[in-house]
Amino acid sequence: MGDLGYSADMRKRTLIPPSPAEDDYRARPSEIESDIGSGVDPMALFEDWLAEAVAREPADANAMTLATVGADGLPDARVVLLKDVDARGFVFYTNLESAKARQLAVQNNAALVFHWKSLRRSVRVRGQTAPVSEAEADVYFATRARSAQIGAWASEQSRPMPDDHALERRVAEAAIRFGLGAPPRPPFWSGFRLSPQSLEFWRSRPFRLHERQLFTREGGAWKRERLYP
Repeated sequence: MGDLGYSADMRKRTLIPPSPAEDDYRARPSEIESDIGSGVDPMALFEDWLAEAVAREPADANAMTLATVGADGLPDARVVLLKDVDARGFVFYTNLESAKARQLAVQNNAALVFHWKSLRRSVRVRGQTAPVSEAEADVYFATRARSAQIGAWASEQSRPMPDDHALERRVAEAAIRFGLGAPPRPPFWSGFRLSPQSLEFWRSRPFRLHERQLFTREGGAWKRERLYP
């Protein structure tokens, strides 16, 4: 029994990559980049990093982890897609009866994390959320593929399904309901904008001496600090 336990433990250990050796770090010339610098608008910098991620990241460069707080006081997190970004903040869309939307209706503080593995970069964002306008939601919903529009009507997001085929039935019912016409935006589906109070840019550096730069909003300006890794 002791041998079996040891073998199982060793198998688990092989799932975790070992810490990089000296030669591994030296084989990463892409990590040697110029400093972020001072006097930078963090939202403009984010858009530059996002553009590079779109060009180089294999899939879903606009994927971000959204962290909220549940009614029980525990943090909750899930991956959603960024659908717009400008000086006002970061926009995502969801069913308003989903867990995330219900949590934000009670506590609008939230956080985002972008992780671009191929670039060895990440960005952390903290701030407050507010609903987007009806017009903004309508414009974005109209750009979605018809199947995604039907799906928005069919899914009772975050709620238990009565059986394995409940979603397929609701999709079929919604498709029949709207026929060949363009489905309108459901009244229970819209978006949120997170207005950032802080953004932290992280960039990998050899020997785990990573670059961290924190931008914090102070009135109408941004304060910049360099953080120890």
